[in-house]
Amino acid sequence: MDEGDEQDFAEYFAAKRDSVRRTAYLLCGDWHRADDLAQTAFVALHRKWNRIRDRAATDAYVRRTLVRASIDESRRPWRREQQVERLPEPEPASGRLDEQVATRADLLAGLRTVPPKQRAVLVLRYFEGLDVAGVAKALGCSEGNVKSQTARGLANLREALGEEVEAGG
Repeated sequence: MDEGDEQDFAEYFAAKRDSVRRTAYLLCGDWHRADDLAQTAFVALHRKWNRIRDRAATDAYVRRTLVRASIDESRRPWRREQQVERLPEPEPASGRLDEQVATRADLLAGLRTVPPKQRAVLVLRYFEGLDVAGVAKALGCSEGNVKSQTARGLANLREALGEEVEAGG
């Protein structure tokens, strides 16, 4: 890559690093693995950076790489999730601290019980704000598959949380 491409990539990385890391955390539930997944996505992007013609599609490429890396990691037997009693979490921004922490911890624990593909669909739909078509494109599957995975994922999440889950979109 030439110097201009390196500078463009550095600017993109600086702008998207935190959001990609947060998405990775939602996918895997572990900050260390999230860092590894984000790094995998950015390394793959760096390799293809000078061949990307449509820079508007860069976010979709990173999301797809991130989700695929997460699913691949979950299939590896030496990388099974381990339960810990306390998750490292950043401070909540506003509202009642005790309610936010309980709700967030419950949600993250519930997400960890959902199978990887369903978790990926839920994260992309409800945390990344993609529509059904966007998730289908990101995962390389049909819209019908996204809808069924969303329904199954929400059902599994509801079962894990033991209460009504509001999808909101």
